[in-house]
Amino acid sequence: MPTQTLTADLALPAPVLVVEDNPLVRNRLQGLLLQLGYSSDALVMAGSLAEARAYLEDEAHTVSLALVDLGLPDGSGIELIAELHGQAPSLPIMVVSAWSTQEMIWAALRAGAVGYVLKERDDLEMAMALRSVLRGGAPIDPFIARRIIEELPLQAPPTVHRVDDPSLSTRENTILHLVVEGLSNREIAERLFLSRYTVESHIKNVYRKLSVSSRTQAAQEARRRRLVD
Repeated sequence: MPTQTLTADLALPAPVLVVEDNPLVRNRLQGLLLQLGYSSDALVMAGSLAEARAYLEDEAHTVSLALVDLGLPDGSGIELIAELHGQAPSLPIMVVSAWSTQEMIWAALRAGAVGYVLKERDDLEMAMALRSVLRGGAPIDPFIARRIIEELPLQAPPTVHRVDDPSLSTRENTILHLVVEGLSNREIAERLFLSRYTVESHIKNVYRKLSVSSRTQAAQEARRRRLVD
């Protein structure tokens, strides 16, 4: 990864690709990067997916850091994040967006983003996020971090009698017990503080590992294997 210069303990990988359609936000990010020590010729500004892709199509063009908005005029920035990550898995990509829905957050992180900061943050907070990603960190906006933490259960429900099948993950064993108890996907999601999509994904994995195709069969197989009382 090329490095333009060094300011204090901060290495500045260059060039930086900034994908943002709002001129005011684009100028703001450019100004912050210049304050960090970048020169203007080390910054590549794109206002759409098409502009970003046109730059990347030239084999002579490289990217060492990418700042990507999600709501672009010709598509989702998540598409570009996935493309960049596929071409260079170690490339640091930070989302700078006004979007804060659960679906968009998880989609961006799964696509390959290492950081996520909201546009509403002030310049100091934004500069701190930029410094973090430049140091190899994974800066997550405090609001985004709270949303993520809220999805993680602090502990397994105390009412669940744990008898685990080693072929299932801890989460899958927990969900299997709740399925046997007769809870619906919505009820399991509420009990474990998960999304229904996540619960459905885990249940599909349980079905596959137990070689069953329904909740009734899963319960019967769990009892046959003595995984539940």
